[in-house]
Amino acid sequence: MEISDKLLCLFSAEVSVDDDNYVVEIPRREVETGDIDPGDTYRVALISRDVEEADEEPATASAPSEPQPPVEIGETRYVEIEDIGKQGDGIARVERGYVIIVPGAEVGERVKVEVTEVKSNFAVGEVIEETF
Repeated sequence: MEISDKLLCLFSAEVSVDDDNYVVEIPRREVETGDIDPGDTYRVALISRDVEEADEEPATASAPSEPQPPVEIGETRYVEIEDIGKQGDGIARVERGYVIIVPGAEVGERVKVEVTEVKSNFAVGEVIEETF
């Protein structure tokens, strides 16, 4: 399955009934740490989870307990520097509020970066194009 670069969050939820509507609740953490704003309109895709198929997976293929970083080493991203860290490096945020540290970048700059290091809660990116 191909996943769009525009994906803002990914979570599992049940569909519930509320009067004449069916409701999929978005977990609070997705709004607090991500790019989702209450009151805005978003496209929603529902992917069926076949329970029998999940039970047949080998024990070694367990699901990760935490979300995986949304970037990989060598990946390029266009980002806007939102803040400056304690050590003077630029801070950009991507999906789910994930931080990319960009040495030498200034607040407000829009740069193209290549991801050079990935950790569970942040990545480091090197500027490869000053403005876009």
